[in-house]
Amino acid sequence: MLIDTHCHLDFPDFDYDREDVIQRAKSNGVAYIVNIGSSLENSKKSLELSQKYDFIYASIGIHPHEADKINSQTKLDLKCLAENQKVVAIGEVGLDYYKNYSLPKNQRQLFTISLELAKDLNLPVVIHTRLAEEDTLGILKSFLPIKAVVHCFSADEDFLKECLESGFFISFTCNITYKKAENLRSLVKITPLDRLFLETDAPFLPPEGLRGKRNEPHAVRRLAEEIARIKEITFEEVAQSTTDNAIKFFNLI
Repeated sequence: MLIDTHCHLDFPDFDYDREDVIQRAKSNGVAYIVNIGSSLENSKKSLELSQKYDFIYASIGIHPHEADKINSQTKLDLKCLAENQKVVAIGEVGLDYYKNYSLPKNQRQLFTISLELAKDLNLPVVIHTRLAEEDTLGILKSFLPIKAVVHCFSADEDFLKECLESGFFISFTCNITYKKAENLRSLVKITPLDRLFLETDAPFLPPEGLRGKRNEPHAVRRLAEEIARIKEITFEEVAQSTTDNAIKFFNLI
């Protein structure tokens, strides 16, 4: 049994064959999918998807790229969506200083609002951070204790260790299969299995050999196989541990 803890099945990339994509995931042993919101509109679609399929759950959040668009109504709108029983997390939220599509001060404000909501509703958070590790960690630590997973981990070993020391979980994607991803593979190796999730971030970051094509949740199996190879353990060990981790973190059962 596998769990894709982070994908975007509500995106237009899946509009023409979404049902087939979901069935392919089930046929490849994906027992649960957590579909991640990235804007208010996408969060609504994520929730709608979760209500249609019993094994799909929703995370509600606004990506830092959208931070310039928030207003005084934002937290109320998020809260209204997040109170649904199929919502298992707040996210993806965080900071992105790489593309800076929104002003850093607005990103920090949105991040803080999102973490306040997570604390109010006792929900875990799904973190996006890129070239903003210091600020991300500083804001997160001000909300401790809080359940958090740093998704699509791409930072350095120091940040990894700080996240682990703070009690956070780490999620890697299929980009660990890329030929030039030795640094990511070294981080996978030192990340404890009991703090690890699997994710595809579909439609993004397909495995090696499929780059340039659309990613799908079924690729989480390829990811688990690669983690098993890196850690020199069995596929079954990776599947069991990451599934147990995700079920407890997201309270899926």
